[in-house]
Amino acid sequence: MLTRTLLPTLLLADADPDRCAMFRDALLEGSGPMDLRRVSDGEEMLDYLHRRGEHADEPRPAIVVVDVDPPGMAGAGAVRAVKDDPGLRHIPLVALTASADPAAVRAAYDAGANTVLAKPVTFLALVKLMKVFTAYWLEAAELPAEPA
Repeated sequence: MLTRTLLPTLLLADADPDRCAMFRDALLEGSGPMDLRRVSDGEEMLDYLHRRGEHADEPRPAIVVVDVDPPGMAGAGAVRAVKDDPGLRHIPLVALTASADPAAVRAAYDAGANTVLAKPVTFLALVKLMKVFTAYWLEAAELPAEPA
């Protein structure tokens, strides 16, 4: 049996629990209620999206936010794996990066990220970013429905 929620589900893939807590707090401060789920890395993100193991009953996220630092399966590799999968590629992926380096941004887009955002340095900047993020992705954009 799948867990159903009336709130949009956002999946955050980030290994840093402190950054995840800050992200959750900024999201709550900057938007309405949301069902925020967290995984620690790209491999667990794929398990969640494929509903394997402990994630078998998790809701399909409306959007995935993934930390692409460091590169590899922890981030950009997982983005590529999702975008190469016909059953998952419709899920929007937002890549977070600590670097505004054009090569890092290009690598995230090359992997298939729909958007790349630089991680804000302060909590206030993160709250402002989450207001824009949710206004666009969860209010303005038309997101694909989960297949029946």
